[in-house]
Amino acid sequence: MRKVTRRAFAVLLLAAIMVGGMGIYLFRLVRDGGEWASFYANDSVYTQGVLNRGAILDRNGAVLAAAGEGGLTYADDASVRRGCLHVVGDLAGNIGTSILSNCRPELVNYSFFTGTTTEGGTIQLTLDPQISAAAYDALSGKKGAVLVYNYQTGEILCMTSTPGWDPQQGVTFDLDDPDYEGAFINRAISSTFTPGSVFKLVTLAAAIEQIPDLWQQTFTCTGETIIGGQRIVCTGHHGTITVDQALAHSCNVAFGEIARQLGGQTIARYAEAYGLTSPHALSEDIPTAAGSVPAAQSDGDAAWAGIGQYEDLINPYAFLRLMGAIANGGVCVEPVLFAGSKPATEQLMDPSTARTLSEMMSYNVQYEYGAGNYPGLEMHAKTGTAETYGGTHAWFAGFITNPGAPLAFVVLAERAGGGYYVASPIASTVLQKAVAVLGG
Repeated sequence: MRKVTRRAFAVLLLAAIMVGGMGIYLFRLVRDGGEWASFYANDSVYTQGVLNRGAILDRNGAVLAAAGEGGLTYADDASVRRGCLHVVGDLAGNIGTSILSNCRPELVNYSFFTGTTTEGGTIQLTLDPQISAAAYDALSGKKGAVLVYNYQTGEILCMTSTPGWDPQQGVTFDLDDPDYEGAFINRAISSTFTPGSVFKLVTLAAAIEQIPDLWQQTFTCTGETIIGGQRIVCTGHHGTITVDQALAHSCNVAFGEIARQLGGQTIARYAEAYGLTSPHALSEDIPTAAGSVPAAQSDGDAAWAGIGQYEDLINPYAFLRLMGAIANGGVCVEPVLFAGSKPATEQLMDPSTARTLSEMMSYNVQYEYGAGNYPGLEMHAKTGTAETYGGTHAWFAGFITNPGAPLAFVVLAERAGGGYYVASPIASTVLQKAVAVLGG
């Protein structure tokens, strides 16, 4: 009897294991079936390692990339192919954050009930091909990134990273060529950079809310000052100036003093609150790099942090969100890349602070940069020239308020020179194209 009981128990145990295993398998099939079906070893959806079904479209429904039995084809215009490369992806899957690398289940059109379809699926993006091509051409061989998005709807119209290449031709360059350093990285979302003076907008926002007599203060700039035993050098001799003029002149002496009054802890807290030190996401599988703004402990280090130097590192995408929030009365409409997506919103900044910053960024253009340099654009902006060991990063960030074209933007040209001379003209060219395309 005992032998029968033991055998019955063994059979029941084996059955339980089989049922449990089947349950785990079914759970994983439901959860991971799309990844399994779109895995690179599946010869039914890949031909010689290249996806053979699915299409990626731009915001107008035109093809950016389409897979078929004849292989993967791209848009007809080479500048569009290069301008959209880091978002769309390439034949070999070199760009890990691209749509081709991260959205394979959607492209093979996998369903738990029906499997994959012969024609595959379609993914429509919010990218505009003309704006993206203009950005690629305007960067003119420089390493960098251009981001443009509608701060009211959240639609990303341009996310161009360089250096790039023509994906239709494949990788034809030497990977050790310094001109193609970081070519597989989307600088717009996957890298962080010293921000330089664009970070003064964060320092100014903190000062507006934390320094009661800010508007009564004046600052005297003779080209340099000593704060906390450290020599803070400015690019000009601005004399006695107000805070409005300090932002327009991008005066390091004035902002070093403002940062000293705030302290490193406050500056770091505001950077965190504005999302500059957090990772974000274009989708569940495409994260962005987190920035870093350590809390400076000394007055001298706080001064450097407040002017966007010290150890500050900012991701261009995160700064785009902040520009959109300033333009939108403090509300950040989260950027979206997939057409039809409903963006999340967040009250990122106090509305009155956002209005003040908006007015001062417009004053920058009128008083210092010259509105004539941005014909047809209702520009609110801030330049940045970030000093690094390898050269200076050129930044230009802000937004335009043209009717029909409410656009926030960030331009970064890595180790390329001054923000006003290098990044500002790139932004002007791209935004004029955007206004023409959108009819704003």
